[in-house]
Amino acid sequence: MSKIVKEVLAANQGYAADFGDKGSLPMPPGRKFAILTCMDARLDPAKYAGLTEGDAHVVRNAGGRASDDAIRSLVISHKLLGTREWFVIHHTDCGMETFTNDVMAGLLSSSLETATVDASGWHDIGEGPGSPEGRYINWLTIADNAASVVEDVTRIKAHPLVPAYIPVYGYIYDCKTGRLIEVPEATTAGAPT
Repeated sequence: MSKIVKEVLAANQGYAADFGDKGSLPMPPGRKFAILTCMDARLDPAKYAGLTEGDAHVVRNAGGRASDDAIRSLVISHKLLGTREWFVIHHTDCGMETFTNDVMAGLLSSSLETATVDASGWHDIGEGPGSPEGRYINWLTIADNAASVVEDVTRIKAHPLVPAYIPVYGYIYDCKTGRLIEVPEATTAGAPT
């Protein structure tokens, strides 16, 4: 058993020991909203949005992007579990701003090992084999953070399975200050109709 597995299981034992009545929380989120945000380990949506267990749905992926799967989760969140408001929250200093689809495809075609990055960009240091399959995936990279929030809110609002009356708000989490910064154009695009 790895050190990480041991640490996770030990932490879980402590958490379970103080679990209290959380086992009786209802499935629908109590505050009736959902957040789509990045998987970056520096982001703690429970803390930056004041959440406790049972409050809201949090959908996470690389970049907090409105991928098909993220939209699937949001639609389920509303249709089956009653959320009525959604947030798209990207963040400063996002790793998704550091590469393009072509860079990722190139790295994966060389090897499947972890790449390195320096001032000149990403470098594959692994030994093959790699795979050309990376060129068939849209990695949803980010060239402009605010523009990507607008793009994602607009994509969500335009989806035929998303009711027009659901507001979708757009924000950027500042990794240096912990503050949420509204992207007004995104919030306007996400206004209910």
